[in-house]
Amino acid sequence: MDPNGKSVGICGATGAVGLEILSTLIARKFPLKQITLFASSRSTGKTVPTSLGDLLVEEFSKEKALTLDFVFLAVSGDFSLQYAKELANNSPNGPYVIDNSSAFRYDPEIPLIVPEVNGEKLLTQYSSSRLIANPNCTTAIAVMALWPLHCDFGIKKMIISTYQAASGAGVEGMQELKDGTAAYLDGITLEAKVFAYPLAFNLIPQIDKFQSNGYTKEEMKVTWETRKIFDEPKMAITCTAVRVPIMRAHSEAITIETARKITPESARVVLEKAQGVLVVDVPNRLQYPMPINASSKNNVQVGRIRQSLVFGENGLELFVSGDQLLRGAALNAVLIAEFLEHPHTEPQCIKKTSGNTCPFLDLYKMKWSSRRSQVFHIAAFVGGIASICLFIARRRS
Repeated sequence: MDPNGKSVGICGATGAVGLEILSTLIARKFPLKQITLFASSRSTGKTVPTSLGDLLVEEFSKEKALTLDFVFLAVSGDFSLQYAKELANNSPNGPYVIDNSSAFRYDPEIPLIVPEVNGEKLLTQYSSSRLIANPNCTTAIAVMALWPLHCDFGIKKMIISTYQAASGAGVEGMQELKDGTAAYLDGITLEAKVFAYPLAFNLIPQIDKFQSNGYTKEEMKVTWETRKIFDEPKMAITCTAVRVPIMRAHSEAITIETARKITPESARVVLEKAQGVLVVDVPNRLQYPMPINASSKNNVQVGRIRQSLVFGENGLELFVSGDQLLRGAALNAVLIAEFLEHPHTEPQCIKKTSGNTCPFLDLYKMKWSSRRSQVFHIAAFVGGIASICLFIARRRS
C-alpha cells in the first residue's frame, strides 16, 4: 500500500465486475492507501486473495464509504439509485463515485464517460460532478473503434449486431453456461434460470426486456449511450443484440455510413493510431478479431475492415471483439479514476465539422437563402484581408 495513495472502496466486490475492478487497480498500480471491499451480508467475512494479501469482505457501510476518495459501484441499479448521489453529493471533498449500473447513464446532469473518447468533459461540462456513469459494456467496446472513425470521417449512421458472452450476465451467467454445456453433452437439458432459454449450443436474440418499439432495452442502450458519449443526439443508430455461448468477451459486426469518403486503407491508418485499439486485419492469413483472443485483454480488437456494398465509398464494414469485464466495465471504470487523478486535456481526436475542407465548396452546395449570408461574411473577410495588405504596402512605400 502507498501511504500517499488514495482510499478506495468497491461495492459488489465479490461479483464478476467487482473482482475485475480489484484486479485492474492492482495490475495498473493505482496508488492505493487503503482498499475496502463491500458486499452483501452473504459474503461478509469472506476473504479475497490478492498480491496485496488477503482482503476481508465487509457489509456495506455508508458512513465508511463517505470517508473514502473513490467508490466503485459494481452493483444493481436499485443500490446505485439509493446510495450513489448521497455519497457523491455529501460534500465537495466527498468520494468520487464511479457507477457501473445503468441508473444514471441517461441523466443529462451525470457524465457518461469513456476516457479515451470524452474524458475531457470531466474537466469542462461536468467539472463539478463527483458521480460518473460507466457505459454499458457493448457500448464501451463499440465506441473505442467508432470514435476515431467519427472524428475523421463523420459517422452518419450505424448498424450494429452484437454477439454477447455469458459474462455479460455476471458470475451466475458464466456458471449456467458451464453447467449447461456439461449437461447437454451428457444428453441432459438444464432449466435456464439466468437466461430466457438454455444458452449452451444456442443463440438467444434477446438481452434485457423488450420495449414498446420492438427493440430490447440492451439494443436501445447502444443507441442512447453512443449518442450521449459522442454528443450526437440525432445520430441514426440501430442494434440487434444476441447472447451467444461464449464464456467471456463480446463481439460486434458494425456497418457505418460516413459524411466523408472512407476506404479500408484510410480507416486502418486512423485505427492504428487510436488508443486502446488493436487492428487485427490480415484476412489472407486468417487474422481477425475473435472473442477467444480478446478475452482478458485491455485493447479492443478491430478487423474485417472492408468497403460497404450498401453505402459504397461512404460506407465501411468492420468486426470488433473486446473483453466485456475489462474494456466493457472494470478497465473503463479504473481509467476514469486514473483520469481524475491525473487529468489531461489533450483529446484522442477532434471531430471534423464539415465534409469538405474548402469553405467555397460548402458554399456552392448551400441553398440560396443561407448562401447570401455566407457570401456576405466571406466578402467581409476577404475585404478585411485586402485592406490589411493595402495598409502594409503603403507603409513600406
